[in-house]
Amino acid sequence: MVAGLEEVTEGTIRIGDRIVDDVPPMDRDIAMVFQNYALYPHMSVHQNMAFGLRMRKVPKAEIDRRVRDAARILGLPTSCWPRSPRTCQGGSVSGSRWAGRSSVSRPRS
Repeated sequence: MVAGLEEVTEGTIRIGDRIVDDVPPMDRDIAMVFQNYALYPHMSVHQNMAFGLRMRKVPKAEIDRRVRDAARILGLPTSCWPRSPRTCQGGSVSGSRWAGRSSVSRPRS
């Protein structure tokens, strides 16, 4: 319901102090990471992490800075950035590190 995948049938959705029942999901300032972390296997690791920001039309320099910062915090080696998620599986990129995709967008929740 929060992400807009199901209709709200009763009750209220709050994000912080804000009621978002009538706010379109794309305008709720939230991020979601699916359990299958290789959502876009045709994109590089960097492109995957930057995807949400590109959709929000964030300037390229800001995207690169946020991806670099998130990758550093998550311990994601720069050698993986230009590669596909499939080639960086295992020890160098764990599923938890793909939280980087949501963390670069700086969501409320």
